[in-house]
Amino acid sequence: MMGSGKSTVGKIMSEVLGYSFFDSDKLVEQAVGMPSVAQIFKVHSEAFFRDNESSVLRDLSSMKRLVVATGGGAVIRPVNWKYMKKGLSVWLDVPLDALARRIAKVGTASRPLLDQPSGDPYTMAFSKLSMLAEQRGDAYANADVRVSLEEIASKQGHDDVSKLTPTDIAIESFHKIENFVIEHTVDNPVGDSQADSRAQRIQTL
Repeated sequence: MMGSGKSTVGKIMSEVLGYSFFDSDKLVEQAVGMPSVAQIFKVHSEAFFRDNESSVLRDLSSMKRLVVATGGGAVIRPVNWKYMKKGLSVWLDVPLDALARRIAKVGTASRPLLDQPSGDPYTMAFSKLSMLAEQRGDAYANADVRVSLEEIASKQGHDDVSKLTPTDIAIESFHKIENFVIEHTVDNPVGDSQADSRAQRIQTL
């Protein structure tokens, strides 16, 4: 979901792995020649953005040794899963109240699906995020790996996920990915090369 820290965590993971890092939103902005996703939505439409997003993910799916931070809405198009399943997908599952607090703090101008002309920023963000989560919940669950920030916080003795650092989240992501690869190698030893190949493309959702 937007505001979950995909880009920050993805950059840490790419540096540790020695992989390239790409933010799919940034690539769409470059392809369209506009400075922001918000501007693309305003001048064109969400559908126009989604078409270009799918094209970007298609191109990235042919590459190896990379970490990709996708847009939060990339999961809603089945064709995007076709591309993302050529790698390993990691869902950063952040409580909605924490997301709303983050977004309200920095503002919603850069997030076209949340930008509202009036009203309490936290309340408006939480309401919209709740609606998006209901629409996208099943799609996010398609990810190979789920990283729950509530679970990480609980392990560390915190009751607030905001106390977690991006490094904490990246470390947990690596543990989950390792377990996923091991499980699939044990279950299908003949296909272990396929698991290794998918591990060369990691998408943070």
